[in-house]
Amino acid sequence: MSQHTTGAAEFDGLVAVVTGGASGIGAAIAGRLRRGGARVAVFDLTPGSAPHADLAVAVDIADDTSVRAGVDRVVAEFGRLDIVVNNAGIGAQGDISANDDEEWRRVLDVNVLGTMRVARAALPHLRDSPAAAIVNTSSIAATAGLPQRALYSASKGAISALTRAMAADHLREGIRVNAVNPGTADTPWVGRLLDSADDPVAERAALEARQPHGRLVDPDEVAGAVAYLASPASGSTTGVSLAVDGGMQELRLRPAQ
Repeated sequence: MSQHTTGAAEFDGLVAVVTGGASGIGAAIAGRLRRGGARVAVFDLTPGSAPHADLAVAVDIADDTSVRAGVDRVVAEFGRLDIVVNNAGIGAQGDISANDDEEWRRVLDVNVLGTMRVARAALPHLRDSPAAAIVNTSSIAATAGLPQRALYSASKGAISALTRAMAADHLREGIRVNAVNPGTADTPWVGRLLDSADDPVAERAALEARQPHGRLVDPDEVAGAVAYLASPASGSTTGVSLAVDGGMQELRLRPAQ
């Protein structure tokens, strides 16, 4: 039996950073970790709106100086850092010709290098933690070919590969690294995409039908998966990409009758 136990206090005494934690999936993750007993620092471009933060810090993950200052502030405030959830990211639409080189660099800089910057700044502190964990937010776009998502898919595929490489590099330092792969979630970002569609109702129905369980993923469901991956009770789980997608990655159902 594991020396760790799960429950309401599974994160007691631990300090977590959640990037992009002011809204959507990030806010749900911050809330779940906090309910589990963690002290949570939210990194966001607009952190003042973060509903589940013990500390809210304005951090631009595309700026290494900003990232390092944010991590330093967390450690100064709480004296430690145990869990890093790299959730912040930006979207992109279109095939490979739809975005110019500058946009490709911008999205990869935020989604991939941003994840690297936060993890890199946190590493010295995670090495001192008895329960160190990094959880990266990837996507169903990393494992399934989705139309009109070339740039976004490339960035999330890189996150999945990076997660495995980081897990191998840091396992013997006591740092577990995993990823969560959400399907299409019911978030403000998806809501804005729907609002811009020619027929928002039809577009939502199509997104729901694409997922085998027939609905959008709830952000709290993603947060539950992140909590599992981050928990000290999951000490034998590393290098994993956990799908939370209603079966989209693995299932091939017949059409409903």
